[in-house]
Amino acid sequence: MSNTLSSMMRKKPIQPERTQLEPTIGLFQLTMLGVGATIGTGIFVVLNDVVPEAGPAVIFAFIIAAITAALTALAYAEMASCIPASGSSYSYAYATLGEYLAYLVAWCLLLEYGVSAAAIAVGSGEYLNKFLEITLGFKFPDSLSNVPAMGGVMNLPSMIIVALCCILLLRGSKESTVVNTIMVVVKLLILCMFIAIAITAYHSDNMKPFAPHGYGGVWIATATVFFSFIGIDAISTAGEEVKNPKRNLPLAIILALCIVTGFYILISLTAIGAQPAAEFEGQKAGLAQILQNITGSAWPATIFAFGAVISTFSVILIVLYGQTRILYAMGRDGMIPTFFERLNPKSTPVNNILLVCIAVMLASGFTPADVLFDLTSIGTLVAFSAVSIGVIILRNTHPELPRSFKAPFYPLTPILAIASCMYVLSGLPPITFFYFAIWIGIATVTYFAFSIRHSRLNEVSITGVVRYPVEKE
Repeated sequence: MSNTLSSMMRKKPIQPERTQLEPTIGLFQLTMLGVGATIGTGIFVVLNDVVPEAGPAVIFAFIIAAITAALTALAYAEMASCIPASGSSYSYAYATLGEYLAYLVAWCLLLEYGVSAAAIAVGSGEYLNKFLEITLGFKFPDSLSNVPAMGGVMNLPSMIIVALCCILLLRGSKESTVVNTIMVVVKLLILCMFIAIAITAYHSDNMKPFAPHGYGGVWIATATVFFSFIGIDAISTAGEEVKNPKRNLPLAIILALCIVTGFYILISLTAIGAQPAAEFEGQKAGLAQILQNITGSAWPATIFAFGAVISTFSVILIVLYGQTRILYAMGRDGMIPTFFERLNPKSTPVNNILLVCIAVMLASGFTPADVLFDLTSIGTLVAFSAVSIGVIILRNTHPELPRSFKAPFYPLTPILAIASCMYVLSGLPPITFFYFAIWIGIATVTYFAFSIRHSRLNEVSITGVVRYPVEKE
């Protein structure tokens, strides 16, 4: 029994070994990676679901979620500056919380990334259909653009988008991030176009009643939209492929969060000001439809719908990228079969990419998006909390560890980050916690059935791992 407990609590060395992954990503590309993984989810996909719940007060839902993400981002920045490893929250937890808890965090990340990619892909089909309808007079029939729960056979547009992301990821991280940077720039330009047009139709009457369902509606909306900030986590999954990671990782995290929050607030404010909150419910390709209604012309909606397809494509691309790197880190640590750590001659984890993309294609083709949003949020919030706890532990166990960035106002900042995550978690419906408990139960079974026996830490003494000397700069 004592050996089992010792194995569950053993920790990975603070400075992980370098691998064959090539450092090819600079600060600008890394920041765009974070923006690309974030902007698009909350605005293009979720807004039509949360505005009917919170009304114009959904702006505060984004602000509360942003404050929570900002507090957590500071914790991420500190952890990323001293542990630049692929695997993000999983790698950080492995160095601070111990093997078993790190494994559970990894499963939260698998839930977070895979589910969110599928949810975003489901929503992206609406904009693709809108673009095809305006430009070609053709769109996928309902049977091929709706999941079975909505009366269709499959969501074929979303599956096509995931397949295209798979092809791009197979070409390697350098090519993927370059293309992502281009797509993010296009995305920001069309969002600026939306703000400029929508503000001309702003009516203060649309902001009344400001909170039709009171504080409870804002609370529920906050829990749903929080998954929109997973870009902060996606940045740190690239740890081993970043140039000068101790400088660029924390900078990219903070810069991306500032850009994302600013656009979320501006888009929410102008969209609701241009259209009554009640009209958001059930609306397809909502923001493109708003532009068409304002201008009475098809061209702004056409440009926006095309940009939205690019936007969601970039989000799916980076979320899938993060998922494959987490699996790579787990495979390297022996937590899952070595199949997942194999790289091709271009240092690309092909096995991970193919398996993840097939799973996400199936989920996006046959599962409704609204079922997936809350599961994404709970996985994100648990992972974020683990990182904040890790900062506190690492400050106490390894105060001498070199840190190019330190979370300010320690220990208040990580404590507030944890409290904020718990607050947002409390707004999720009970059924989400039930599904999450099943997910964690499956993770626990697989840990004791496979991972605890195949862990690479079995090859060294537990004492040696816990007291691993910190590498000085």
